[in-house]
Amino acid sequence: MNKTLLFGGSGFLGPIILEKYPDIVSVGRSPLLGHLKNTHVHLPSLDDPAILDSLDFDNIIFLVGSSNHHIINTKPTMGLEYNVLPLKKILFYLQKRTIKKFICFTTILLYDVNKMKLPVDETQPLNPYINDYVFSKYLSEELIRYYSDKVPSIIVRFSNIYGPTGLIRPDLVPTLIQKALSPGEVTVWNTKPVRDFLYTPDAAEAIVKLLDTDYTGPVNLGTGTSVSVGRIVKIIETLSGKKIKDLGKPVSGPMHFVCDISRVKSLTGWEPKHTIEEGLRETYEIMRQYSL
Repeated sequence: MNKTLLFGGSGFLGPIILEKYPDIVSVGRSPLLGHLKNTHVHLPSLDDPAILDSLDFDNIIFLVGSSNHHIINTKPTMGLEYNVLPLKKILFYLQKRTIKKFICFTTILLYDVNKMKLPVDETQPLNPYINDYVFSKYLSEELIRYYSDKVPSIIVRFSNIYGPTGLIRPDLVPTLIQKALSPGEVTVWNTKPVRDFLYTPDAAEAIVKLLDTDYTGPVNLGTGTSVSVGRIVKIIETLSGKKIKDLGKPVSGPMHFVCDISRVKSLTGWEPKHTIEEGLRETYEIMRQYSL
């Protein structure tokens, strides 16, 4: 792997990548978590990235942004401020540099629910006009396309990624585990949806492998296996000993989704290593330690 910078090292996935790959250099305004050994370069703001002029790097993993669609969809400019403008600023800077690969991240929610065929591959039609969050991710992809002749890039379209975190996040798995580790009733919106759940250490490995390819363009990142929310609930109930109540409320997005991951497999040879049971067990045990 060539010299790589990672932006967003204090978020959800960033610390997992940094821990697995200590040679990757972190860049950002927030300090690293205490257990990480990576070099960290303090960058107060992307408005003034001049400090990057003194750094020698070939690749960038850009994890700056927000996946909190619940809040983004209630704030008129949050999607632009968190997901579009930071990307525009770093791409504007990078057009004067020569780099090997830039990786940024969008979502499988871009695919058109009414036209998609399972499993969903990268060629299927998009419908970005669902909500503010999805539209912000579409604009991010358009920025990548606009700078594509100057900044060779891969767009990773994430499925439902999960893993241990101390952050308060809207995602199903950490939310259920945090509630299961706390006093009081545990509820889930609906157990019927079927999704493609990818464990963060597996995601981290795929992302780093993509850096060593010559490919540019979109890549789905999931497991290629569908798992119901009900199965997730049952596993967490077994791990925690707590009953989780199904509220049976309407859900957004498709009722059934699974990624076609042929492209990432053919490009890198990567395959996910963890079953859903293994990933949830590890996630639960690590988050249980956080709560002690």
